[in-house]
Amino acid sequence: MKKMLKSSLVIASAVSLIAGCTGSPANPVDQPEAQNTPQSPANEIFIYTSYPAFYAKEEIFEKQVGQHLKKKFPDITIKHVHWDKGREYKDLIAAGTIPDIIIDNARMNLQRYIIKNDLQYDMTDLIKKFNFDTTKLNPAAMAQMKNVTPEGKLYGLPFQLSDFVLFYNKDIFDKFGVDYPKDGMTYDEIYELAKKLTRVEGENTYKGYQQHPGLYMNYNQLSLSPLSLTEDKAELNTEGWKRLVDNLRRFYEIPANQFTTVDDFPKGKMAMSVHVSEKIIQWYEQNKNLNFDIAAMPSFSDVPNTKAQPNMYAAYITKQSTKKDLAFQVIAYLLSEEMQIEFAKEGIIGPLESKKVQEAFGKNLPQMQGKHTQAIFASKNAMPPAARANGLTYVDVPVHNVFSPLIFGESKDSVTALRMIEEQTTKGIQTEKAANK
Repeated sequence: MKKMLKSSLVIASAVSLIAGCTGSPANPVDQPEAQNTPQSPANEIFIYTSYPAFYAKEEIFEKQVGQHLKKKFPDITIKHVHWDKGREYKDLIAAGTIPDIIIDNARMNLQRYIIKNDLQYDMTDLIKKFNFDTTKLNPAAMAQMKNVTPEGKLYGLPFQLSDFVLFYNKDIFDKFGVDYPKDGMTYDEIYELAKKLTRVEGENTYKGYQQHPGLYMNYNQLSLSPLSLTEDKAELNTEGWKRLVDNLRRFYEIPANQFTTVDDFPKGKMAMSVHVSEKIIQWYEQNKNLNFDIAAMPSFSDVPNTKAQPNMYAAYITKQSTKKDLAFQVIAYLLSEEMQIEFAKEGIIGPLESKKVQEAFGKNLPQMQGKHTQAIFASKNAMPPAARANGLTYVDVPVHNVFSPLIFGESKDSVTALRMIEEQTTKGIQTEKAANK
């Protein structure tokens, strides 16, 4: 998700934005639908981006999106606003300036901002009207969009993905005479490598493997839901969740391999780290002497060649837009092979499953040359959980707290940690329900 090297400073800035902006716009609002909405010009499409974070820089949005839309649709004006203080959802709603298209984090912000503010619109009829073929898009990404409601309403379409891969330091593998990891390896195989590579030599501690527990849980490869699909309660105290937790915690029980941060990889003392693919650029910029490459992230042996659930940004058309047909044509073009190739050249993973798109990945970025970037496409995304029943309460589940502080800080066993977060979340659901009454 980067600029061309021609603007290397902009690349570094864009990458640091997305890597550092792991949170989401704060303070969800519950504003009534704006009345007497000011009418924008008939030939203007208003695009509001909350994510990807690097679109905060207008020059990046213009280069990756704006200029291409202007060429394709010369008779329309593209108005772009990115989320910021004074330009949050609540501010747009209060001013009555509702966007035609919203691009945001599909997992974090659909419920909290788009649905809560009654901006959602089912795009199913537009997909039929314009004969848009969704079967060409990443199946897991499409399932995530459909699984918002039991009826499979499509409030948006996948726009960009930020997939996880396994980074490895070649010099550490060479130092200890261990073969490099390959695509298709299981957690069990990577665990054996981690044990061999975790060493303390004098003042140097070499960590064998690091993976962020919160991201591992949220985008888990076993397609587990932290919320019950049929009742207003959390559902974490299960065999599936215990298996998931135990799988990762064993890595951090290797002596000297305690969890610190996945972002220490560029310091040169970490053998393997799982992180998003855009770190290829950022970590290169942080340490140009770092001798590293990537492989597909490890998978479970009974769910082979399966990486994390989609870590995804989606494009939504708002209910209030008076230009839905035109807005859909804009989104459809952004998802066309022509545009997906352009995105791919800039290191952006798109939802279109096309060999030409995959082969174009990173072509405009010299920092990616020589890297095994096809590892990004070597495995498929895990499917997301099924839709929850209508009328159930949505709350964020702090699954990251299972590991920190409960396991790492308080030495809880897996079952106890999961049960504690389950109980905490269920209480939160009851509090939310009472507040909504």
